[in-house]
Amino acid sequence: MTLSLPDALPGDPRFFDRQGPFSIDALAACAEAEIVGQEGAGEITLRGVAPLQAATSQEISFLDNRRYLPLLAETKAGAVILGPAFKDKLPPGVIGLVSKAPYLAWARIAAQFHPVTPSRPSVHPTALVDETARLGEGVEIGPFVTIGANAEIGADSVIAAHAAIGDGVVIGAHNRIGAHVSLSHAILGDRVTLYPGARIGQDGFGFAVGPAGFETVPQLGRVVLGHDVEIGANSTIDRGSMRDTIIGAGTRIDNLVQIGHNAQLGRCCIVVSQAGISGSTELGDFVTIAAQAGLIGHIKIGDKARVGAQCGVMSDVEAGADVIGSPAMPFREFFRNVAFLRRLAKKDGKSEA
Repeated sequence: MTLSLPDALPGDPRFFDRQGPFSIDALAACAEAEIVGQEGAGEITLRGVAPLQAATSQEISFLDNRRYLPLLAETKAGAVILGPAFKDKLPPGVIGLVSKAPYLAWARIAAQFHPVTPSRPSVHPTALVDETARLGEGVEIGPFVTIGANAEIGADSVIAAHAAIGDGVVIGAHNRIGAHVSLSHAILGDRVTLYPGARIGQDGFGFAVGPAGFETVPQLGRVVLGHDVEIGANSTIDRGSMRDTIIGAGTRIDNLVQIGHNAQLGRCCIVVSQAGISGSTELGDFVTIAAQAGLIGHIKIGDKARVGAQCGVMSDVEAGADVIGSPAMPFREFFRNVAFLRRLAKKDGKSEA
């Protein structure tokens, strides 16, 4: 078999929809960016996006880091999105789209060329859809999907192969449910994305100790996902025991994250891969939990707090605080302790010598 690589640039047409070309005026408008460079540049059209080192005069590229200035100097891109501090570094003949938020501008422009694939209204013949389930207009149901009794699927949603949607589950409009996702005891808002293998709504880890061993405590709550939530591949969110587990609007959860029963996450939180949030823990709005952090149950993390990687959080964290270490402590205190231990280690080394 010969390996075929027809397109080395982003957006291989075998996997990604492609639109365009677009004029620089149109791209600048969608990104709220200022055009700098040659007169009449706004009428020039571009056909795609590409990295600085590979872009041609037909593509637009992006710079948001000073270390890549040498690549900017050599780029053959037709246009480059960049911050105000770098606009004087544009090489001759390259048009600049200057934005105070260049990464956001890049996201919007890339989405113009490569929009989310629209639903293809259909129900695959291998899918099992209960007769009482309600499917909105434009819904796409993939191969071997199961949809339980009284479930609701909102308009223009896509349910990918082998997903299992339990009885009574409510899915809003424009959702994307990945392959092999399981959903039970859950209510989803609009524009929610669940990546492959996510498990939402299973029993929480609740049990009582009896004379003969463990006895399971009924888990009677639900999972509620707000609008624009994204849940990464193979992440798990337990339903509540007595109250709901809630993930606030706009929150982004990475792959391989565990969220326990009754947890309450606010708006636009970030939870990075392999983090674990125990039951009944509450996060405010715009909280960041870095990779492999662990939070015990029944604590509160204030708005805009940041929890560092591999952090062990055993008590409440104030709003706006930055913590790291295990047990968690303020960043400055943690690094002072690290520096002190290094000094002690050096002294011990010298005394042994």
